[in-house]
Amino acid sequence: MIIGACEITLHLPECHTLKEKRQIIKSVLARVRNQFAVAIAEIEENDLWQIAVLGITCVSNSSQHANDVLENVRHYIEESRPDIVLSNIESEIIHW
Repeated sequence: MIIGACEITLHLPECHTLKEKRQIIKSVLARVRNQFAVAIAEIEENDLWQIAVLGITCVSNSSQHANDVLENVRHYIEESRPDIVLSNIESEIIHW
């Protein structure tokens, strides 16, 4: 079993309240789940207006496939939400 894990830090410069941030993050989470069938959640910085940290995981039988899925998620977020800046991305492929 191969587990792909990724942590993405988002900068949301247009957000001025937690309510705005939560609307954007909720939309991103739902769209990514539906598009890629991965596990995704906001994992850190829950109380900051303009920063969100997302954790994303997928399970596969191939390292290349797991890596491709995580890269596709990153590209999808960048392309579908130009108002969001991806400021830090860390990925790891775990062989179980």
